[in-house]
Amino acid sequence: MAALPARTRYRYSLGSFVTGPFGTVPGLLLLKYLTDTMGVAAGVAGAIVFIPKAWDVLFNPIAGRLSDADMVRTGSRRRFLLFGGIGVSILFAALFAHPGFGGPVPDAIYVVVVFLLCATAYAFFQVPFNALPAELTDNADERTKLTSIRIGFLAVAILICGGGAPAITELVGGVTGYRVMGVFIAVIILLATLGVYFGLKDAPVGALRPNTVSPRELLRTLAQWRPFRWLLGVYFVQALGIGTVLAAIPFFAERILGSSGYATVLFVGFVGPALLTMPLWPKLGASVGKLVGFRLATAAFGVGLFGLLGAKVFPFPVTMVFVAFCGVGYAGISVFPLAILPDLISDEEERTGETRAGVAAGVWTASETLGLALGPGIWGLVLQFGGYQSSLAPGAAQPDSALTAILLGASILPAVLILFGIPLLRRSVLERRS
Repeated sequence: MAALPARTRYRYSLGSFVTGPFGTVPGLLLLKYLTDTMGVAAGVAGAIVFIPKAWDVLFNPIAGRLSDADMVRTGSRRRFLLFGGIGVSILFAALFAHPGFGGPVPDAIYVVVVFLLCATAYAFFQVPFNALPAELTDNADERTKLTSIRIGFLAVAILICGGGAPAITELVGGVTGYRVMGVFIAVIILLATLGVYFGLKDAPVGALRPNTVSPRELLRTLAQWRPFRWLLGVYFVQALGIGTVLAAIPFFAERILGSSGYATVLFVGFVGPALLTMPLWPKLGASVGKLVGFRLATAAFGVGLFGLLGAKVFPFPVTMVFVAFCGVGYAGISVFPLAILPDLISDEEERTGETRAGVAAGVWTASETLGLALGPGIWGLVLQFGGYQSSLAPGAAQPDSALTAILLGASILPAVLILFGIPLLRRSVLERRS
């Protein structure tokens, strides 16, 4: 197949301004929004962040099957992208609208319901979005280029939304700050959705294959698809670590570094180096191999996280050096799984003669969603065990045990999760056969 037009690569990659905000901002701010504006206990808040996304673990593969069926019937997945993205935009604004029903319980129930609906809408966008690279081109090098540009857009989206969201909440302050932030992110998501939908109108589509016919067949296929399951395991544990880091940032900034204003500084110091080094990782992968590059990125992330353990005694610039290490590693562990995945999909589709892109994307998205949801859930338990005191009063005093939990939970815990990916990156399983 001929090289993809540059416009197709860039228009497809606009979808990262949907996936980036949804994958980042709730994990970054939702738990603190619950504990510090609604007075919800930390452990309960962690469960609230987790439950709606856990639903996606069951629903995303179904969305994948529906997307596959619609693609076979109509020749396009664009309709799913449009309605899913619009739904995410509206419901995201509603998520942070803080209805003020008069108590933590009804307010928390509202958040659970709206987040559940938002996560469902997100599945209808994310699943077909992940499936498209394997269909836009049959060429592995072209898919790597497409993925690299997509990840570059993702880094920009995370930098703007992940850095801007806490800055807006801090600048405006209180409940109003969260409401303004929610509308700001919702507008970005809506514009990105429209850009992808109209931008891919004339994009190429891969050869249509018969759709998988039953859930039993899906389970059988996934059970036999060993390389996919192995890569999925790596991606899940590292998503779990990333989810923990995101949830920890606002607490780490306020309680360890001394000011909630440092949350934006930390996030920019994390994503900035990721954005700068993201184009370099594919080049390193082309030189030494994707798996070796993946291992090096994982090690860099782990070193950075372990370095945060000294944040209370190190000068602030030293702490930011370790934050930058985290960002460099994050860039690599974002690029390589998505560069390897389309190769595995193509190999399996060639072996079976059936559509696997939507199915793989559904299961993949479910794994990512579960990891990013469990991370804040685990973080909530860390705070609960540390004795963190939820309060409607800003800057309420915390016991020493809570401060220790925040320090260890933001450094050692995610470092172990991220580094656990290294022994799972087995060449014998994941390296593509020529």
